[in-house]
Amino acid sequence: MKKFFSGLFTLLIIGAVGALVYLHPAFFNRQLDKVRGMYYVHKGDKALKKMKLQKAINYYNAALRLYPEHYGAWYNLGNIYVVYEDYYSAVDAYEKAFEYNPKMIIARMNYGIVSAEKLGDFDGAINQYDEIIKTKRHLLSIPFVYSNRKSYKTNKGLAYYNKGVAFKKKSVYIEDEWEFRRQYLLKALDAYKEACKILKKDYDARYNLALTYHLLGDYKEAGLTYCKAIELNPMNYEAHYNLAILLRHLKYYKESLDELEKATTLITNSGGNNASSRQRYVFDVMNDVTRTILANSNSDLIDKLSDEPTKNSYVTYVNGKIVLTEELDNAIIKNLKICSAKKIFLEDMEDENSEFDDVRYNVHVPGVE
Repeated sequence: MKKFFSGLFTLLIIGAVGALVYLHPAFFNRQLDKVRGMYYVHKGDKALKKMKLQKAINYYNAALRLYPEHYGAWYNLGNIYVVYEDYYSAVDAYEKAFEYNPKMIIARMNYGIVSAEKLGDFDGAINQYDEIIKTKRHLLSIPFVYSNRKSYKTNKGLAYYNKGVAFKKKSVYIEDEWEFRRQYLLKALDAYKEACKILKKDYDARYNLALTYHLLGDYKEAGLTYCKAIELNPMNYEAHYNLAILLRHLKYYKESLDELEKATTLITNSGGNNASSRQRYVFDVMNDVTRTILANSNSDLIDKLSDEPTKNSYVTYVNGKIVLTEELDNAIIKNLKICSAKKIFLEDMEDENSEFDDVRYNVHVPGVE
């Protein structure tokens, strides 16, 4: 009896499936295509992990023909196109990803970065960053197990930061139209301020905020913010260098030279293909500042040096070679981290809000040579 009912039940299931196929063939075919599509996505993921990129593209395309709603496949496809520098195909793939999943923040972020950095579509990028900022996520927090609060907040901060980058780059490409440039820079400034509220310990957000103040001619806020960026990451030459340019413009030559020396040291130690050209440029500025100091040598611009030799316990000998001690490493980092010019900007310094003076043309804007 048990076998009879078991067989009957199986027949009923088969009959129901058969009836479903007969009555709703389109639905059944869609489900079948979805299963086959998932199989190709799986094959594409495996190929991607092994960095067999062309195979991965083929598998993902096969999957998406069958199951176009698979936003993860579109996203991975976009990333592969970026590797191949096929940026138009990449943004198309990212757009498909967040079309099928509007809350896929990472696809919107990548779309924005590629659009702004590679295609010059700043408005398209800004639109996606605004969408990220507006996106509401369900926040889940399980103590000691899982929480998405931090990632949600960080993504929002990065969206503000990238929005600032897009507005600032947009301003750079406008020639001889200072008022338009100024409006874009003000929008960049607002975006960077919001980014700094969220990404409190992020050097890039703070440095770009300082640079935008600098380009707008708000030298007091620029100086203070450069100092904050230096405190966050003393090993990055750009903040030291741009602070030096600002100090030179304000005629604080000794403080400018101090920051230029730090920038030169950092560039020298960094190496890289562009290190020598950057170093030559900084040396030219250093020479200009040094000549100015020497021309004013009757003033207090030059510190008197003691004739007595300095006892240095920061070096030691190992196998016949001079080696810097950990104490010296710490002293160097501490010195780089100190922004001696901070007191200048903490005073009631009157901002010099002149349009298009030499200080704007000498600052280093990342990504713009």
